[in-house]
Amino acid sequence: MRRFVVIISILLLSACQAVKVYYDYDKETDFSNYTTYNYYPDIQTGLSQLDERRLFDAIDSELQLKGIRFSEDPDFLIDVKTRFFRPQQTSNVGVGVGGNGRNMGGGVSIGIPVGQPNEKREIRFDFVYSKKDLLFWDAVSESNFKENTGPEKREEIIRKVVAKVLSKYPPKAK
Repeated sequence: MRRFVVIISILLLSACQAVKVYYDYDKETDFSNYTTYNYYPDIQTGLSQLDERRLFDAIDSELQLKGIRFSEDPDFLIDVKTRFFRPQQTSNVGVGVGGNGRNMGGGVSIGIPVGQPNEKREIRFDFVYSKKDLLFWDAVSESNFKENTGPEKREEIIRKVVAKVLSKYPPKAK
């Protein structure tokens, strides 16, 4: 029984740390045409300068592994936007009344949130065809965020997010 509780606890904790990623892309795009990239010159990521540098380093590393190179005359531009938010906590109050013959009963149930709500970070990655300014691939990641995280952990988290996001780039042909 104790083993079961430990396994469930580990699964719940790991689920809380999971990075969710949502993808969208133009089905008509030939992704083999996009071999060079750069960032928008006026990019406003919404991150601190340190986290922005960590993010760009992680993107550069992942794209280089895929054979896509950084260029001053790129095939596509990358735009990144970040949003921080706190998900709404779900607290419920339920009231019930019931009867059976002479017996009557009732009850009240109240859901009380435990602990502080976690802050979430959403990072949107847009890949835009540079010649026509057309979006051809988009990914949105959502993960937990703690402001007081140290630099090593921040870099590790950003690398994990970018690795997961770019794991589906380019999309596999169906």
